[in-house]
Amino acid sequence: MGLKQNLHNLKEKYKGTKMAPAFNAIHTFLYLPNETTHGGTHIKAADDLKRTMNIVIMAMVPCLIFGMFNAGFQHNVAVNGNFTSGMSFFSGEFWNLDNLFIGAAKILPLVLVSYGVGLIVEFIFAVIKGHEVEEGYLVTGMLVPLIVPVDTPLWMLSVAVIFGVVIGKEVFGGTGMNILNPALTIRAFLFFAYPTWMSGDKVWVTGAVERTGTADAISGETVLGSLAQGKEIVYSTWDMFLGFIPGSVGETSTLLIVLGGLFLIFSKIGSWRIMLSASLGALAMGIIFNQIADAGIIAESSKFYSLMNTPFWHHLLIGGFAFGAVFMATDPVTASQTNKGKWIYGFLIGFISIMIRVFNPAYPEGVMLAILLMNVFAPTIDHYVVQGNVKRRKKRLKAKTA
Repeated sequence: MGLKQNLHNLKEKYKGTKMAPAFNAIHTFLYLPNETTHGGTHIKAADDLKRTMNIVIMAMVPCLIFGMFNAGFQHNVAVNGNFTSGMSFFSGEFWNLDNLFIGAAKILPLVLVSYGVGLIVEFIFAVIKGHEVEEGYLVTGMLVPLIVPVDTPLWMLSVAVIFGVVIGKEVFGGTGMNILNPALTIRAFLFFAYPTWMSGDKVWVTGAVERTGTADAISGETVLGSLAQGKEIVYSTWDMFLGFIPGSVGETSTLLIVLGGLFLIFSKIGSWRIMLSASLGALAMGIIFNQIADAGIIAESSKFYSLMNTPFWHHLLIGGFAFGAVFMATDPVTASQTNKGKWIYGFLIGFISIMIRVFNPAYPEGVMLAILLMNVFAPTIDHYVVQGNVKRRKKRLKAKTA
């Protein structure tokens, strides 16, 4: 009660000043929204933007925790070479606290820097522009550390977060006005500004110098990296589905991503139409590539052949496709708003993702670029969907009056 009263006093003290948005943000985050509706013309509901964002974060927490264990596990595999294919999800070898401590030591700083730098930028813009601090970054701050390689330098992440928040959101007017997904804008900046760090072809290994006398990062290609170079993968389908594979922090476990997606659908926050249509689009493109490979249209020596010949449904299990389709393609601000538009939007994301993945062996992951591309075209899709409905209604009206 004392803390609440002190915060209330600070709000009153700085009311009308430039620092008011900062104190209002702290108060509303801990307690209630700053403004609530009272008139009878409004729909009363218990949810608000803050609670909506917190539900999305809750859906991602299992991926974060698993990512910590997996980072430590991949470290131990790279150092000791003790990987067992087809491992049980409840295996003590994986859920070893040593794995958690190693992974947390590397991943938690990414989370803290992501939130710290991003919220500082949000507060600065709120004070300068005199508006309330928006809760939109609560989800972005969690997404960013989950979609970057575990060994991303903190200074590099800080620069990218500043760029993403300022250029990807604030210049458009803030939360609800941005054209591009802010988290993917940050990821795209990292990819184009520091491509060697974003290739995803190394497994970070702590203490490797002391233990083995080798470099800090031991080569440990991701599944996509291996396939892009025509190599055979050492992981079973079960490994890829459960997540015992190298990769960015939150993208490895398809099982946990699916559970998170179901939670978002059940809470009516994530669009099942986008998730399902994106999966169908990816499967369709994968089937087309499988047919091309089976028909012998492309030579087995081609650099595209390995990924083309990958079983079409494997594309849902490897790389960041599942995570992108569930947590980023469904962003209500940058996605299509109409129901038919969501089907088109999601399908094209899946279709284009696999196309980029196959035809870009230097960076065999296309979901980021596909979602950003469709973010740009989402308003156009909705426009033509609405215009199509208008034309059909006009035809029906004309037929009735004829």
